[in-house]
Amino acid sequence: MSIRVRMTVLAVTGVLVAGCTSTEGGDAKPPATAPGSPSSSATAAAATPTATAKALPPIPGPLTGQRPTWKRCPAPEGGQKPGAQWRCATVTVPVDYAKPGGATLPVALIRKEATDERGRIGSLLFNFGGPGGSGVETLPQLEDEYRKLGERYDLVGFDPRGVGRSAGVVCRTDAEQAAAEAVADLTPDSAAEEAAYLKDSADFGAGCARRSAPLLPHTTTTATARDMDLIRQVLGDEKLHYFGISYGTQLGGTYAHLFPGNVGRLVLDAVVDPTADSVGHARHQTVGFQRALDNYLKSTGQDPKAGTERISGLLRKLDRAPLTVGERRLTESLALTGIAVTLYGEANWPLLTEALAEAEQGRGGALLQLADFYNDRDEKGRYSTQSHSQRAISCADSSERPTAAQAKALLPEFRRLSPVFGAMLAWDTAGWCADWPVKGERATPEASAPGAAPVLVVGTTGDPATPYEGAEKMAKELGDGVGVLLTNKGEGHGAYGTSACVTRTVDAYLLKGTVPKYGTTCS
Repeated sequence: MSIRVRMTVLAVTGVLVAGCTSTEGGDAKPPATAPGSPSSSATAAAATPTATAKALPPIPGPLTGQRPTWKRCPAPEGGQKPGAQWRCATVTVPVDYAKPGGATLPVALIRKEATDERGRIGSLLFNFGGPGGSGVETLPQLEDEYRKLGERYDLVGFDPRGVGRSAGVVCRTDAEQAAAEAVADLTPDSAAEEAAYLKDSADFGAGCARRSAPLLPHTTTTATARDMDLIRQVLGDEKLHYFGISYGTQLGGTYAHLFPGNVGRLVLDAVVDPTADSVGHARHQTVGFQRALDNYLKSTGQDPKAGTERISGLLRKLDRAPLTVGERRLTESLALTGIAVTLYGEANWPLLTEALAEAEQGRGGALLQLADFYNDRDEKGRYSTQSHSQRAISCADSSERPTAAQAKALLPEFRRLSPVFGAMLAWDTAGWCADWPVKGERATPEASAPGAAPVLVVGTTGDPATPYEGAEKMAKELGDGVGVLLTNKGEGHGAYGTSACVTRTVDAYLLKGTVPKYGTTCS
């Protein structure tokens, strides 16, 4: 596993916690029709996608005319049951949109209806990233954060295809995952370690093929974006109002490209660079995580260069001799994971200080606990399948398959960019989709959306996982008059709910239709 595994939801759940300049006004749109009653205008909007979408056969009426049955939500395994106001349903979607009359799969939804019925705007669909994050489980946990938006929007979360309750991809048992994690070396430095690293990645893909083969070619972001438009129609919304975080921004950009005429109010926060291929993303994260680490070290009064060498020395020591923690071991790879998780938000930096101090004293429990949180491992040794879904989606999306030789060629550059994270992220380019059982869709996603309504693009200057430069690229790719860049000068992965200025600006856009001036800066 690597930094890009679970690179998103962490910023808004569990351990991690997550002044404006001039704006330009805009009128709020009228309320949409009630949920479950698709209007003629919603059907008309569905007929205005780009040429890419027009090339596919029409979706059969029984699917576009669905009426979801909203019921009390079941409790997630090992989790807390959502409150009484939350209701769950499923929407049936085609497995293959090129054959929309063929096999189908259920997409799980969760909804809390707007509290201001008279002022209701419509549905607000969320994706919290990953890819592989469960919106059905995550959105109720963040109910307080989105309470103001929930006054005028039905808050709607969903498990994308291949995730959780939506035919979730499964690749390994808990025992297999624990065994692999115990011996994984994400920075191989011998021929034997290289071979073991690549074999583990290939074994992971083979496990996905054994358990989830029919769905693997159809877990693309493009297919999920089409699911979102079908969800829009089924919920009775003329336009899609959407809030995407991290990978959710790639999904939102893809939707805007496919269905520019159906774009309502879209917020993209913590933005994935749509112009970067797999090596480009790894390079961005190498820079981003080292930047965040440097900022952390400065905040504690340390010289970044000396502090980085201190941490690198600890990691080298763990590579030679892992620390025993009960019946487990803190390896170099797990320590890297534990360090990375704390860099998703400035409020978590004290956890890193404590964990590093303990590890230097020969106690690895704190770093191991952080790594377990990142890897979604509970106290009983059970893992979620988010990492399975994430790899399935990522490898279905990307046609890039860098070789071990290409990864090794990146090592000098990546180590220079980050002595701590560089080697792991260079190797990750080859290990992530090695010997994946299906081909990927394309090198980079499409995000151009000429004619779409303004899309609010939020970038944070100290974001480690999706560096700020990605927001600049997304705003440009969406097109003039469409991508509207909002800059947050600060730390962390995702700005809404942590920056008061960003939160006010996003709320004004979603609730009133107020589009900020391009380049508005919050600090």
